[in-house]
This record gives sequence, structure tokens and C-alpha cells, in this order.
Amino acid sequence: MRSWVGLLRAAAALGPCSESGGFRTRFDFGSRDAASWFPGHMAKGLRQMRASLRRADCLVEVHDARIPLSGRNPVLQEVLGIRPHLLVLNKMDLADLRQQSRVLEQLRQQGCSHVVFTDCQRDGNVKKIVPLVAKLISSSPRYHRAESIEYSIMVIGVPNVGKSSLINSLRRLHLKKGRATAVGGEPGVTKAVLTRIQVCETPLMYLVDTPGVLPPKLADVETGMKLALCGAIRDHLVGEDIMADYLLYVLNQQQQFGYMERYGLPEASDNIRHVLKYVAVTLGKTQKVKVLTGTGNVNMMMLNYSAAAYEFLRAFRAGRLGRLTLD
Repeated sequence: MRSWVGLLRAAAALGPCSESGGFRTRFDFGSRDAASWFPGHMAKGLRQMRASLRRADCLVEVHDARIPLSGRNPVLQEVLGIRPHLLVLNKMDLADLRQQSRVLEQLRQQGCSHVVFTDCQRDGNVKKIVPLVAKLISSSPRYHRAESIEYSIMVIGVPNVGKSSLINSLRRLHLKKGRATAVGGEPGVTKAVLTRIQVCETPLMYLVDTPGVLPPKLADVETGMKLALCGAIRDHLVGEDIMADYLLYVLNQQQQFGYMERYGLPEASDNIRHVLKYVAVTLGKTQKVKVLTGTGNVNMMMLNYSAAAYEFLRAFRAGRLGRLTLD
């Protein structure tokens, strides 16, 4: 069995940077096609949401603050129609706050003027939502709901952006009550349009949590990769190996070199296999492999690159590689 010192020496033996001596200026996605990344059940969810629209006074679209421009479902934006609309960019604690002004300006140019950045884990900025929604509804025609004293809000967005977390956060703040909806780190926890959930007493406000819906056709493979990095598409549909490589590419492009200190690299690298060697050694990600030799089978301890790639992605999603905005 090889010692940890031996494994680390093996990691260091592979050259540090890319073959050209610098960082990549573009990422090669090969012949990957994002068409297969849209699960069939999402079409059903979209039909259910359209059917429920008539009962909604306002639409709250929740999206990931790390991808504020990419992957917002254009079909959802068509569904918005004439209803008041608020965009909530959640997980702001994981995004690069220096990019907020630029992001807000680009969203304004796209016609999105009501935007709130939130962190539902700590209820950051969540208290702004109810007053803003109430103001939007009161200044818009309610048509057949004009006589109703209660506000009905539909929460929409792509998978795993924190829609259920937002509802739970609003209940904590305004009703002093606990969790009403299941929360998970994998896309697809909310699989059906749920019953209404009260989130405020004054004004009387109910929210409807909906299943995450991806665009049936992604703009390009890179948009899909960004969605996957943020957990909106299941890892196995895309491949953790290429996701880890794309993440490294973005980290280097944005000069976010926190991975060096975290995993003990002597310098930044554009070689994902080199980086994953250090990740595997640092975290003890190994696997026992049976090798056939002339004298029989020998068990050897090898680095587990798949497990290292998974941990590299987890570290990014938890903010342990620094704050990053992918757009």
C-alpha cells in the first residue's frame, strides 16, 4: 500500500499549469448536447403552473444569484404575462457581491426592474419581499380577484434555487412558524404543485410552491453547465468530471485561487487531473484496486478521481472556494 507521502509526491510529479504555460481562454465542451438534460416530468409541472396562474396575484421568480442571467426559463417569462413580477436572486452569500450593480443594470435592460438579493439560510433581505409584493399587487389590476382580501403568490423558478427555503424563511419571519415545505440540495425535491401555504397575517398572504422547471431548450451547452454547477441539473446527466473541469476553468478565469490553499497546491493549475490529485490526497479519497501481476492479484490503493471531482463541486456549492458569480 502506498503511503500518503508517496501519493502526494505522485500528485506533485504532474506539471502544475496547462501545457501552454497559462490558463485556457475558452472551454472545449466537445460534442456534448444539452437536449437530454430536460427531464420529462418538468413539462407536466409547467402545464400545472399555467393552469394555476389565474388564481395568482403576483409571481415571485426565484433564481440563483450565482447565475443571475443564465438559465432563467424563457417559458416561465412567457407565463408571467401581465401579472406583477418580482425576481428573487437567492444564495447571495455564495455570489460575488462586487457584481451586483452590473447584474442589476443588465436585468433592468431586460425589463426586470424589481429584484431582491436574498440569503434564506440567514433570512438576509427576505423581510423586503412581503412589503414589495404587497406594493406591486396594490398598484396593479387584480381583475376577478379584486374582491378577495387575501393575496395569492405563485413561486416559480428552475430547480434547486431555494424556492421552498424562501417560503420557510418568510414563515419564520412573519408567522414565527417553522418549516412548511421540504428542502433539499438536489434538484426535484418539490415534484408537484402544492397547496397554498400561509406566510403572512397582515397582509394575509399565501404562497404556492411549484416544481422547478428548466427551459425545454437551453441556449447553449455553457448555460447548461452553469445550471449544473449550481445544482439545477443532476450531476450524473452532465458528468462530474467535465463539471469539475469547467469549474476550474471559471475559477482561474476569475482569478479565484482559493483552491490552492484549500488543497495544498504550490501554484494555480489549469490541469484538472493535477488539481484532483491534490483534492484526493487532502481529503483521503482513495479506492482499493485489484491488480493482476505475474505472482497473483495484488491490492493497491489508488486515488479516487471521481470522488475528488464530487468533493470539488461540493466545496464550490458550499462557498468554500470563494464567492463566485458565473455570469
